Amino acid sequence: MSALTIDRRAGGAAPARTAVKPVRFHRVLLSETTKFRTIRSTWICLTLGLVLLGLFGSIGAFTYDGGGGVTDGPPGIAGRPLDAVSLALMGLSFASLVVGVFGVLSTAGEYSTGTIRSTLAAVPKRLPVLWAKAILAGGAVFVIAAAGAFTAFLIGTVGLDGEAIAVSLGDEGVLRALLGAALYLALVAVFGVALGALLRSPAGGIAALVSILLILPGLAMLLPDSWYDALNPYFPSNAGGAAYALTETADRLSPGEGIAVFAGWVALTLAAAAFRLKRTDV
Repeated sequence: MSALTIDRRAGGAAPARTAVKPVRFHRVLLSETTKFRTIRSTWICLTLGLVLLGLFGSIGAFTYDGGGGVTDGPPGIAGRPLDAVSLALMGLSFASLVVGVFGVLSTAGEYSTGTIRSTLAAVPKRLPVLWAKAILAGGAVFVIAAAGAFTAFLIGTVGLDGEAIAVSLGDEGVLRALLGAALYLALVAVFGVALGALLRSPAGGIAALVSILLILPGLAMLLPDSWYDALNPYFPSNAGGAAYALTETADRLSPGEGIAVFAGWVALTLAAAAFRLKRTDV
C-alpha cells in the first residue's frame, strides 16, 4: 500500500500542485527592464551619449565664426549647408556609436557571460526576449537622444544669437529634424541589439556596427562614380542622416524616405537575428 493511499484513507489531503504562470510578453518586458536598470553599462552608455550629443553641439555653436559654408562632419552631415541644426547635432555620429555599442552589449553581453541560457530557459519561445530588448533599447535611447538634441539646440541658440544661420525652434523643419535625430539614434540602438543577437559576440557586433555605419560609406567611394551616386543615399548612415537634415538636397533622400530605408536595414538585421535565435542553439 502506497503512502499516498494511507494519507487518503487517513483523511489527509493530496499535496497541491504549484501553479505555473504562463510566460506573457509583459512579464518578459518587466524582466528585461530589471536587467536594463541594474546593468552598469546601460547608464554609462546612455549618459555618455547624452553628454556627447549636447557637448559637441554647444561647442560648435559657441565657436562658430560666421565664415563657414560647409561643415566637414561625419557621414550623414558632411557636405550639408551649415545651419543651426547641423551645429547642434555635430556630436550625433559619436553618440550613435555609443548607443550602438549599448545595443550590442544588451544582447551579445549575455552570450559572453552565459546568462543567455538562464534567460531562454525562462522564456522557451525565445523571440519575446529579442523584441523586449529592442523595445527597451529603442525607447530609452529615443528619450535620451531627444533630450540631448533639444538641449544642444537651445543652448546653441544663445551662441548663435545674431548670426545669419540662427533659427528658432518654431521655424520650418527644426522640430522635425531634432525629433528625426532622436529617432535615428533609437534605430541605431535597435540595430546594435540585432547585430549583437545575430553575431553573439560583443567584439564582433561592435566591429560590424562601426563598419556598416562609418567605414562602408568611405569604401564606397572606390566604386565608379555612377555606382557611387546611385548607392550612396541608401547606405545606413546616409539614409538615416536624411531624417535630421534641416534642408533637402538633390543627392539625398527626403527625410521620410531616409528613415524608411534605415528602418528597413534595421528590420532585415533584426529578422536575421530572430531566425538565428529561433533555429540555433545558444
